[in-house]
Amino acid sequence: MNIIVFGATGDIGSRIVAEALQRGHKVTAVTRNEAAFSKLPDGVTPVAVNLNDADKVASVMADHDLAITALRPPTGEEAQLPVLTQAVVQGAAHHQMRVLIVGGAARLMIPGTDGETVLNAKGFLPASAVEIARACQVQYEQCLASQDVIWSYLSPAAMIAPGTRTGQYTLGTDTLVTDSDGQSRISMEDFAVAMLDEAETPKHLQQAFTVGYQ
Repeated sequence: MNIIVFGATGDIGSRIVAEALQRGHKVTAVTRNEAAFSKLPDGVTPVAVNLNDADKVASVMADHDLAITALRPPTGEEAQLPVLTQAVVQGAAHHQMRVLIVGGAARLMIPGTDGETVLNAKGFLPASAVEIARACQVQYEQCLASQDVIWSYLSPAAMIAPGTRTGQYTLGTDTLVTDSDGQSRISMEDFAVAMLDEAETPKHLQQAFTVGYQ
């Protein structure tokens, strides 16, 4: 497939790019500016795009089979996440292509609670994560309202960090996936595996899902 990845130099985006290349896909890597090109691996087509320019976003998405957005604004600009994501979603709708979205865990229910979610459970999130969690919730709600595009929204486990690519994971829907110790975690590498598996074999069209270790 010919895949375009937005947020290609971020922690998760870079791993998605690496996984896609490893599987033999053609990858266009979108960054905010050309200065970030040096962070990209060999074999990608680099493109610098201002994501606030919706027409430009749609233009660079032409001639691709699939879009993946792994955007994460810097601290203090979290509210931009749903705005930037929507630009990519609209571009996908224009070209009638699927779009896979690196979402947040905010929407997920916590096992053992009466329907409390990561976002609204008191004390579950550190203060530093609240704003991005709120932005992710808006991002998710915008996806639910997007009926003219085929999207898939992948929420990570409660804890996602650099680690090892095992190729093993468990999928869920609206509840955190937890292991035998009650921990909800996934490596960024295995998150990328799950994302590319969905890209290659779609199972969650216009649906949200999640991934973790069990």
